[in-house]
Amino acid sequence: MYRVLYRKWRPAVFTDVSGQEHITSTLQNEVSSGRLNHAYLFTGSRGTGKTTCAKILAKAVNCLNPQNGNPCGECEICKGIDDGSILDIVEMDAASNRKIDDIRQIIDEVQFKPAKCKYRVYIVDEVHMLTTEAFNALLKTLEEPPEHVIFILATTEVHKLPQTIRSRCQRFDFHRIPPKAIADRVEYVVSQENAEITESAALMLASVADGALRDALSLLDSCLAVSSHIDEEVVRNAAGLVSKTYLFELATAIINKNPTRSLEIIDRLYSESKDMARLCDELVEHFRALMLIKTIKNPRDILIMSDDEFEQAVTQSDYLSLADIVFYMDVLSRAYQRMGRGTGDRTELEMALVKLSATELDGTVEALTARVTALEKAVKRGITVNYAQPAQQSVQAEATQSASVPNTQTEVEEPFAKPEPEHKKAPVAKPAPEVKPVAQRASVNLDELYDNAVPFARWVEVVDSLKSVSRSIAAAFAGSTAYESGNYLLIDTNNELAFDLLRQNGRRTEIKQTLLELTGKNYSLGPYKRSTPKKVEKTDPLNSLVQSLEGSGVEITQE
Repeated sequence: MYRVLYRKWRPAVFTDVSGQEHITSTLQNEVSSGRLNHAYLFTGSRGTGKTTCAKILAKAVNCLNPQNGNPCGECEICKGIDDGSILDIVEMDAASNRKIDDIRQIIDEVQFKPAKCKYRVYIVDEVHMLTTEAFNALLKTLEEPPEHVIFILATTEVHKLPQTIRSRCQRFDFHRIPPKAIADRVEYVVSQENAEITESAALMLASVADGALRDALSLLDSCLAVSSHIDEEVVRNAAGLVSKTYLFELATAIINKNPTRSLEIIDRLYSESKDMARLCDELVEHFRALMLIKTIKNPRDILIMSDDEFEQAVTQSDYLSLADIVFYMDVLSRAYQRMGRGTGDRTELEMALVKLSATELDGTVEALTARVTALEKAVKRGITVNYAQPAQQSVQAEATQSASVPNTQTEVEEPFAKPEPEHKKAPVAKPAPEVKPVAQRASVNLDELYDNAVPFARWVEVVDSLKSVSRSIAAAFAGSTAYESGNYLLIDTNNELAFDLLRQNGRRTEIKQTLLELTGKNYSLGPYKRSTPKKVEKTDPLNSLVQSLEGSGVEITQE
């Protein structure tokens, strides 16, 4: 019968246990020196090696030829424990054997010496599930057991154990296994299974496992059932993960206050049978990554993502304050907690995304803080804010103003550069002698430029080609349109991210180079200014009547 990977590749010696060196080295030394305790308490999250270390310890203390604290695996005792023929090693699941009668059976058995081994070892898993009466019955035996008995208690919730039990055991806290250690172990198992896995896929497995090596190997089983050549796409499909592209698109839509785009992405993912609760959790993790980028000095060492994804995450974090990110995480977390309680998961996620796009719909303190932060950001940038309007309208006004073009005749590409305040401009230096004249660019009539603008049909193709240059640029210009006017290409979008990227000379050069490769034409770039209807001045009807009667001989009296 086929054995699942986490059982097939369960470590047989302490040195094979990943990520728990602080525990395995201590246990090895105790076995080597013979300084064994009568009761051990192994605590930690799932899949971190508690039961594995308990079984290795049970073999090591009874091995006929121990090697540096490790069981040899070749003697009669080691083989008998592995195949289950030796009954002196007892494993009990306290979740199903939790009553006082089950503990009384152990108390009766410990009085007899082991049949073949030196020690009778009792491994009690999920020990926190025992009843209070069962703990009380075990207490005296656990405190002073016979010399031939060793208890190993394992639990994921040590706080549920009575203090009297904890004080009688030598405690070992198992840590979550680091992602790099999980990835290394996964790569080793894959090589032994005559398969292949990319480094990025191994790191993704480690990220999904969340510190549990057993979960990583279980997921690896699913991946190997799909293909013997495992990459990120195979891992995503096996784990039901959303592509990182969708996460960045959703985050961009949230940052730009675009609920229409957010709901379109949700609809597409729902039609692809993506789990909405898992998607919500991944969105929280995505904004957590942005939070770490904003707060930690070297976030690259912590975040598990490719270099390109890290670059996009840094770009998105630049347009958010820490208060914004925490607010987004709070709204999504509350939606995640409500999922499965009546309202559909998709509906809960959609409501959360709409709240993030229109903060006035959320009356929590965090939402009000986010609105105040948006107002402060607008004021700092010199934008006149109407405090009677909702905060998101101020943000939209900010984006519109940053993308607008001054009504002066100047070079079109200059509006992308942020103008400096008058008091910060450097004083004009006196001209040095014998300076060669510099050719001045001809000024451009902006009104004429906008009047002659026609839609640029190949803009969608240009944005798609930008993905190979920089995904962050392509994501920023998604959904935008462009207009051609002579040698100028005018871009129309409400996304402030796009215009901030274009203010950077390097980014603007990359876009112009892409346009040159596709069209063979060297365009100058600028923002498109939408025409606004002229306001009709309203006149007072009484004043019009007075003006019409002047000179007619009619006496006019005004009070």
